[in-house]
Amino acid sequence: MTEEKDTAARLVAQLLAGEHSGELDEFGEPDQVAPGTTGLIDLGELAPLAVDEARVPLASISDNHLSNELPALDLETPAVVRPSGRPVIVFDHVSKVYPAQPNKPALANISLEVYAGEFLFLVGHSGSGKSTFIRLINRELRVTSGKLSVAGESLVKMRRWRIPFLRRNIGCVYQDYKLLPDKTSFQNVAFALEVIGKSRHIIRTQVPEVLRLVGLEDKLNMLPEQLSGGEQQRVCIARAIVNRPPLLICDEPTGNLDPQTSLGIMRLLDRINRTGTTVLVATHDREMVDSMRKRVVALENGYLVRDQDRGVYGLDA
Repeated sequence: MTEEKDTAARLVAQLLAGEHSGELDEFGEPDQVAPGTTGLIDLGELAPLAVDEARVPLASISDNHLSNELPALDLETPAVVRPSGRPVIVFDHVSKVYPAQPNKPALANISLEVYAGEFLFLVGHSGSGKSTFIRLINRELRVTSGKLSVAGESLVKMRRWRIPFLRRNIGCVYQDYKLLPDKTSFQNVAFALEVIGKSRHIIRTQVPEVLRLVGLEDKLNMLPEQLSGGEQQRVCIARAIVNRPPLLICDEPTGNLDPQTSLGIMRLLDRINRTGTTVLVATHDREMVDSMRKRVVALENGYLVRDQDRGVYGLDA
């Protein structure tokens, strides 16, 4: 049992740190950070805006103090930040074909742009291409053809040793939570900072604050098994935003929750978005999509069939 827990902790640590196995990349280079380099991804321009809309110059941002440069999340009285500036994500005629299905592309000729501060729903039936779409943004997969960039950084040309630094600036929320069962809420969230080398001071300061923001200030010392499904998902969200990422990707965040709990989670994501964080939610939750009226991107059999502002889940809704 101890060995299984150690394995789970190691896998989650690699996931949160964005690390790889050490294999050779597509350029024949080791899958690791090169000595003496920072591997920085210029996501500073996509950081949530302060109320006065001041931005931190890209050149002044380093991985060691990125969190300190981003404005603190204020979910109580969030400023409404309008989508603006250059696109956070750009798909330019992107296709992805898996070798096992060479005649059936998982994504086919996708072109769209997502701007800083947007809230976007990604919808479609199982097998429509949603998971592939997300895995391309995280650079878990490479495009077969076309161009894909995040914050102006080409993911097509990106070397593998730079990928962890991209992922550390993308918060991820999962349907199955991926919480460590033998760690408390505080420890699960703190783990996300520990694996990227944050100081004890930052951990002691930021973790209680982010758990308070998601409504779990009285659950800091509880294990996942002592929490409800909705509370576990809130811990997952807290873990995803504790490093203040400018981009938050949620893969079926309400898939295992009842309607009332789902509503609370979506309201929380909406409040996070109002601080300026770009939020992308892949979901099957028709009722939630229809009620929130955000931008909706619909995929069907790998094709982009609809991109609608203030959209609904389906055209028949």
